[in-house]
Amino acid sequence: MGNQSVLATKNLLFDHGSTRRAIKDRLTHVCVTLGGTMVFVALLMIFFYLLYVIKPIFDGANITPVISINEMGNTPALMVGSDEQNQVLYRVSKQGHAYFYSAKTGLLLSEKQVAIPKGVTVISSAISVASKQLFALGLSNGQVMLVGIDFNVSYPNNKKTITAQFSYPAGAAPITLDAQGSAITHLAFDFTDEKMSFVYQDEKGIWHLTREDGEENMMTEEVEWQSAQSIIPDTPVRVQQQIMLPDQKQLLLRSNNKLFVYKIDDIEAISLVQVLELDRNNTNVISVSLLAGASSLLVSYDNGLIQQYFQVNGAKGRQYQEIRDFNIQGTSDVIASEFYRKGFATVDKEGALTLLYTTSQRTLFAKNFKVDNVDLTDPTAIGFSPRANALIVESNKQLHLFSVDNAHPEVSWSAMWDKVWYEGYPEPKYVWQSTSGADDFEAKLSLTPLAFGTLKAALYAMLFATPLALAGAIYTAYFMSPKVRAIVKPTIEIMEALPTVILGFLAGLWLAPLVEDHLPGILTLFILMPLSILSTAFVWYELPLKWKQRLPDTYQELLLLPVICFVTWFSFAISPALEVVFFGGDSRLYITNVLGMTFNQRNALVVGIAMGFAVIPTIFSIAEDAIFSVPRHLSNGSLALGATTWQTLTRVVLLTASPGIFSAVMMGLGRAVGETMIVLMATGNTAIMEWSVFQGMRTLAANIAVEMPESAIGSSHYRVLFLAAFVLFIFTFVFNTIAEVVRQRLRERYSSL
Repeated sequence: MGNQSVLATKNLLFDHGSTRRAIKDRLTHVCVTLGGTMVFVALLMIFFYLLYVIKPIFDGANITPVISINEMGNTPALMVGSDEQNQVLYRVSKQGHAYFYSAKTGLLLSEKQVAIPKGVTVISSAISVASKQLFALGLSNGQVMLVGIDFNVSYPNNKKTITAQFSYPAGAAPITLDAQGSAITHLAFDFTDEKMSFVYQDEKGIWHLTREDGEENMMTEEVEWQSAQSIIPDTPVRVQQQIMLPDQKQLLLRSNNKLFVYKIDDIEAISLVQVLELDRNNTNVISVSLLAGASSLLVSYDNGLIQQYFQVNGAKGRQYQEIRDFNIQGTSDVIASEFYRKGFATVDKEGALTLLYTTSQRTLFAKNFKVDNVDLTDPTAIGFSPRANALIVESNKQLHLFSVDNAHPEVSWSAMWDKVWYEGYPEPKYVWQSTSGADDFEAKLSLTPLAFGTLKAALYAMLFATPLALAGAIYTAYFMSPKVRAIVKPTIEIMEALPTVILGFLAGLWLAPLVEDHLPGILTLFILMPLSILSTAFVWYELPLKWKQRLPDTYQELLLLPVICFVTWFSFAISPALEVVFFGGDSRLYITNVLGMTFNQRNALVVGIAMGFAVIPTIFSIAEDAIFSVPRHLSNGSLALGATTWQTLTRVVLLTASPGIFSAVMMGLGRAVGETMIVLMATGNTAIMEWSVFQGMRTLAANIAVEMPESAIGSSHYRVLFLAAFVLFIFTFVFNTIAEVVRQRLRERYSSL
């Protein structure tokens, strides 16, 4: 009875223990499954959130009608526009009569007429670039009136009120251009606080340039203008259009399908510098207009073609060259450029409104609004609001206001990944330049140099880290004694705990100057170190057995420590002599002047070494575990069959461990691709595409870290940075997927060993 009671008790305890283990196993299974599922869900959420932020940059523009106003004036329009808040619309006629309308009600708020002297008529008129909202009237007595459109904001009775008025930046009195009183038949001008220039044609057909230089009087604090005049030589007989650039250094005269370009910055040495043939496929030019910034010309043809020109350096200096073209359905009679971006809008004779952007070469919007009962046929004037969120079109004696939603016109797939020809550049290039101090700056958001820099940094890091990490892992796992391995493996693995910001700090402030000052020694070290190690191993192999037995097998690898220290010291010691003998005393100047290569102190060599130290622990730890985990019976069986230790290593151990070794390399590559702080601190962060080891780079991760705090939320810059993060996400996903696929195939192939 006693034995049976004890046995029953044991069975009860066993059943109770089994139930507890089953519950724990079940609970662990649920927790692991739930954790894995949550990780997968988190990755999906990151993926879709990135897409959610990125998507708007690829959307087109949206233009919707707001109001149509019946105009009061009958004279031809010179310019149309609005205030910044799109509450007041204006129309200025070629006779200097301005009408101001409410954008909400369409009612006439006020009308103003430029005060012209009695007995004088307006003969000609001209406008400046859109952002200045200036116009000038050429008079019959040889004078000119310079007038601007201003909007004053006030708050009577706590109610916001916008009042439109004329301003006279050069004074209310007319400016005399022709002392003989000849009528101003054609006119072009521009104005700044320090200088204003007027180009005009008199009644005899002679073209003149009058320049007024302003200087502030120290006593009265008033600007005093000093006038100078000159005749423009070699002008065409018939001129249909005249344009002066805002910098007042160039004059453009269009005669039929030819554009005459004059250099007018020196009034005493005016010269014709280029005659541009605009004729294309037997078409005729309708108009020439300036893009924002006045660096580009938009040439409109009667077949719907619009071409962009800007100056490019060549054998004859900077001359205008055809860059890109746009095709619309009908003939574009009127074109309006945005104030500060490189976009423009046009309306053809049939009333189709088209919105385009030059750099991205995108057609953002195209529609005929007849379906919305808005008739834009035979347009006479068009203009953007200052913030480019509204468009004003005059047609059929009506003023039409459109709301414009066009947040990201400068971004397109081709602009981010293909070469783009930017204004001022000699050829199409990959460029990342997101900010500038200029109002009319054109953002250059090419991701190609950033992706290139990411791969370049990872490549040089892997070239440095992979041989060292794999060789160290093989020796540690297969040849090293257990005592030494117990010290070496944790020491290398603890290197992974070093903050990368510390490695980047050391690389930027200590390693980069060291490499620059001892470049011949560094290069010599890369050659002598492996040769010295191999030589030491060969000498050790040839030593008599009695000499070898004096040092226990456990500590044989420690013999390399003095060799490594000596070779390092020797390489740096002979560096000055090598620099004198082979590099003329200055290796940096030799690389720059003789080899024609750019040398940056913080370059790919420094990044490769610093990032290599960050990657080595990852590769070493995984590869060493894979090699050490190869079953001993496989290597023992190979040795028992007569294979040498080297044959066993290369044909049995490494093949069996190859899935883990490949995973180690790919994990290291993923770590290198995503590294931020080292490349941020150890490179010049220049977005260039050069494989040279002596030049720096800018990576996707470093670019995000640098520019994300500065970007405006919701801007194109902000969303493109998220796109860069998405590209980085895809990079790591692809690398990890490739690693897993290859690892599985290697495991299947060598599992039978």
